[in-house]
Amino acid sequence: MNVELLAPAGGFSKLKTALYFGADAVYIGGKDFSLRSFADNFSRGEIVDAVKYVHTLGKKVYVTANIFAKNADMALMEDYFAFLNTAGVDAVIVSDSGVFYAVKKAAPELCVHISTQANLTNKYAVKFWKEQGASRAVLARELSVAEISEIHSFVPEMELEAFVHGAMCISYSGRCLLSNYLAGRESNRGECVQACRWNYQIRKSDDKSDSGWMDISEDGRGAYIFNSKDLNMSAHLKELAAAGVCSFKIEGRMKSEYYLATVINAYRRCIDGGYSKLIERELKTAFHRDYTEAYAMGDNTQTVNYSDSQAKGDCDFIGVVTESANGFATVEMRGRFKAGDVLEVLSPSDNFDKSFTVEKAYLSSGERVEDCKRVQERYRINCPYFLKAGDILRRRKQV
Repeated sequence: MNVELLAPAGGFSKLKTALYFGADAVYIGGKDFSLRSFADNFSRGEIVDAVKYVHTLGKKVYVTANIFAKNADMALMEDYFAFLNTAGVDAVIVSDSGVFYAVKKAAPELCVHISTQANLTNKYAVKFWKEQGASRAVLARELSVAEISEIHSFVPEMELEAFVHGAMCISYSGRCLLSNYLAGRESNRGECVQACRWNYQIRKSDDKSDSGWMDISEDGRGAYIFNSKDLNMSAHLKELAAAGVCSFKIEGRMKSEYYLATVINAYRRCIDGGYSKLIERELKTAFHRDYTEAYAMGDNTQTVNYSDSQAKGDCDFIGVVTESANGFATVEMRGRFKAGDVLEVLSPSDNFDKSFTVEKAYLSSGERVEDCKRVQERYRINCPYFLKAGDILRRRKQV
């Protein structure tokens, strides 16, 4: 498939991880105007460095500026967009028409992608933005493959981007007021508290007498009545590509490097080699909620994760490889492991999914140990494979 795999990068190390594991492009946020205020995000200097790094690899970087802007924001935006243009970013992602206007005024040659927050649910909205000068539409997650195909036929000159994996918002195209109402943090200004993931109870009142709180469900854990399942379209990438989608987008600027490595690696292999049981198995190894295809195949009433807020993945993140030589790998520890443990390799190379048993482990000081429990210690362990810096080791959980 001749499509772009677009991955999130909440910080510079995550950007490098995303590109190493097979992303064709990354989307990042600056310190301002982004809908992920609690990600590390990038200063202006870091954006310049990121663009240079990404472009040396022949890949692309897009910058989000997708808040719903207020009057006070606008005075700062033109200078910011002029800077992004000078820095050489490949596109800016916006959702607000006023922000779009500011981009075109400050940097008319800068490519603009219209965010999913703009509720792009029909072909006329996509055509409108194309006529205004946008180069790409990030489609609403509520659309079916058939509807996407119709949009592509109606506006074939517009690039179409669609989410294929990650957390889903219970609100229409992510335009949520729940966080603001319950916690005073504005979702549409990048401060979402994810109130939809909480468990809820109801209070019963009878004849004005308060009889206390009651669980909605009977298992004593409350009910996750707003909590969406996670999107997983790995089995339907061919259908999306045939419908006209040119960019497959992974959600997760707040997710860990291990999560990004796992998911990006799986989708890279799926794009290049097709869907398989290995891909299905792989996408269960990182933390995830129950999966859904949302509305891609049509109406779907099974998109809510009623049982809990977060499922556990099938593997534990053990460490990141920093170097490999002479039958040993140096691993920066992220999770405790011991001699005798069987570790798996997560890699974009042919070493992917290979495993080996830890027989010898040494501290950076050279002392041999049986229990590797110092966080971020660089352990030297036996390994029969030549691993590369950036490869990841993990341990499958016992069933």
